[in-house]
Amino acid sequence: MSQAFDPNEMIRRFQERAEAVKRRGFPPVEGPERLLFIEAAKLDFQDFAMLADATATLEDGILRLEVDLRPRSD
Repeated sequence: MSQAFDPNEMIRRFQERAEAVKRRGFPPVEGPERLLFIEAAKLDFQDFAMLADATATLEDGILRLEVDLRPRSD
């Protein structure tokens, strides 16, 4: 690695990936295959969005991602 690892840059990439999943079109498939594709897109978005909301710290070579899964009290 020529550059120092930046955990916040990694979080930014996950934000971009979550947005890309939302914009992703569906291929011209029908039936059960379409449902599988839609379910995979939902899971991709969920995973990327969760990591995009993480707070990242890097201490002594250990990357910690903290994700608060508690319901928001808006």
